[in-house]
Amino acid sequence: MCGIAGYVNLADRKDSPTVELLQSMIGAIRYRGPDEYGLYRDNYAGLVHARLSIIDLQTGQQPMSNEDRTLWIVFNGEIFNFIELKVELEKLGHRFQTHSDTEIILHAFESWGVDCFSRFNGQWALALWNTQTRNLILSRDRIGVRPLFIHENNRRVIFGSEIKALFADPSVTRAINPQGLDQTFTYWASIAPVTVFEGIEELPPASFRLYGPNGEKKEKLYWSPSYPEAPRSWEHGSIFPTLADATELLREKLEQATKLRMLRSDVPVGSYLSGGLDSSVIAQLGRRAKEGRFETFSIRFDDIEFDETKYQRMMAATLNSSHREIIVTRKDIAQVFPDVIQHTERPILRTAPAPLFLLSKAVRESGIKAVLTGEGADEMLAGYDIFREAKIRQFWSHQPNSKVRPLLFDRIYPYLARSPQRTRGMAFEFWKKGLEHAGSPGFSHEPRWQTTSSLKKFLSKDFLGSLEKNPSPSALDNLPAAFNKWDPLTQAQYLEITTLLSTYLISSQGDRMLMAHSVEGRFPFLDADVMEFCNGLPAEYKLAFLEEKRILKKVADGLIPESIIHRKKQPYRAPDAASFLGQDAPAYIQELFSDRKLKTNGVFNPQVVQGLYEKCISKRDKVHEPGLFSNTDNMAFVGILSTQLVVQQFIETSELSCGTNIQFKTFIDHTQHPSPAR
Repeated sequence: MCGIAGYVNLADRKDSPTVELLQSMIGAIRYRGPDEYGLYRDNYAGLVHARLSIIDLQTGQQPMSNEDRTLWIVFNGEIFNFIELKVELEKLGHRFQTHSDTEIILHAFESWGVDCFSRFNGQWALALWNTQTRNLILSRDRIGVRPLFIHENNRRVIFGSEIKALFADPSVTRAINPQGLDQTFTYWASIAPVTVFEGIEELPPASFRLYGPNGEKKEKLYWSPSYPEAPRSWEHGSIFPTLADATELLREKLEQATKLRMLRSDVPVGSYLSGGLDSSVIAQLGRRAKEGRFETFSIRFDDIEFDETKYQRMMAATLNSSHREIIVTRKDIAQVFPDVIQHTERPILRTAPAPLFLLSKAVRESGIKAVLTGEGADEMLAGYDIFREAKIRQFWSHQPNSKVRPLLFDRIYPYLARSPQRTRGMAFEFWKKGLEHAGSPGFSHEPRWQTTSSLKKFLSKDFLGSLEKNPSPSALDNLPAAFNKWDPLTQAQYLEITTLLSTYLISSQGDRMLMAHSVEGRFPFLDADVMEFCNGLPAEYKLAFLEEKRILKKVADGLIPESIIHRKKQPYRAPDAASFLGQDAPAYIQELFSDRKLKTNGVFNPQVVQGLYEKCISKRDKVHEPGLFSNTDNMAFVGILSTQLVVQQFIETSELSCGTNIQFKTFIDHTQHPSPAR
């Protein structure tokens, strides 16, 4: 796993970036690959690479070229099926100088062009520069596990694994993009290509972008989640396997996906253990894939509401792993939160990334460079409450005046059955909103999006005015042509994958927290073959009545303890607003919520924000009471605080810690004339 950056001039003039600029760009993200650094430069382009050595430790340095040095690559990620692809390419006459997956990409592109991307099973962000045609090709993996950001200006393209690399160029202006903030306060994150910074794009997952020498640009998706058309029957003479057969097939595919991620590595691979079904299954499959010492890592909370220690230790004992725990307190979250935002490079509405930031630090300190996680299982196999809520609401919509049908919510939220009628009544009124929209594309997600959108009341008049003139793109824009033919569950899965998974879970909670401490995450549930198989399953194999992940529980039978398989699902969460309200809260919190700072930044309405802050402060002595803050207040507090940090760290602060003392182990300079200072 690595960090990449580059600068390409597409105009018909020789205008290469300076070594100093390239040094600053890769220096800004040096933690993504601290093992060694590489540079390639010619009269039109510069590519730089920070390497985290995991495969082919001795060779495989980047930037790397083909045999005649006309095609150059910088690559962040892993192509897990590179050995199989190598066999194919050798039959086509290709010869290899290294044992790296990077070289596979070069030869695959030579043989198959942009069609090679759909052949890759992995996680990547890459740039290919053709010195003869002066074409630049950028590509990203199917789900967007690895990030890639782009700035275009005056026929120049600047790109990097993180926005810091782009901001290392002083010519790149810095300003908050109202559209990106609007999407964040609707979908929890901006949706590529939109970002929260003006003039900065994110390359969408599962796409490639081709730039020509005169600035022409072409972008295309090479993959998209797809599902069987509904309704389909599988019970009698169907093309689908039986549930028992499908269970065996899924187990085989997960075993293979995990094995690839354990064995396609020249360094040890550990595993996260949350105590839940998903990470436990993957850890067990990882344990079985490779003999020897196996290291697992868990987060403990001193808040009992969030803690899963009992199940984590049970699974660690089952695995006989070398297990390490870290204890995370509210104070810890408040202290590291500015560092977390420095790495997310975007506002967030939950503090959940903060404990994962601390966990990856512990992983790195233990000497492990790569870890397995169970991320993706809930999206692929319908594990979230949002899918069950949508199913009940869909059922309820056929008889919207029914008093019995909404009682199904007691099955997924049993506390409602015990609550006073007023609480249940309020909940039912919430879920009843929009029943008349059943069958519409966003039906499953409307309650979440409407709740999150209520945070926009905190935005300033100028921001709201800007959005009225230039509304942000909707998550429902450009849905696949077949979307309306899918069954309601798979429609909901598609929206969850393309919004929350790609934009927040895999990004802010995944790559960015792992790579902050130079750790690579590996996600077997996001294996290309596993995803295709899961997407082709009948809905009832995933969500049977209101039982989530039905087929995965059958896969887990015999692999992990039954008490973990059948435990009540506990979503990963961390203390939110309460983390920042203790008597010993860091001074930066009060400063960022101050009237002066709010007015200076201009993003929020100071009066409305002050009302929220004072409301939360008034409860300071009760912060240890569970459920003290509403869901909306928690999201608003964290969202405002993180946005203020983004402005402070990336807009107000003109200098980044770029590390111009970067020493390049690989240094290839093909410039023929001195480049102008920049």
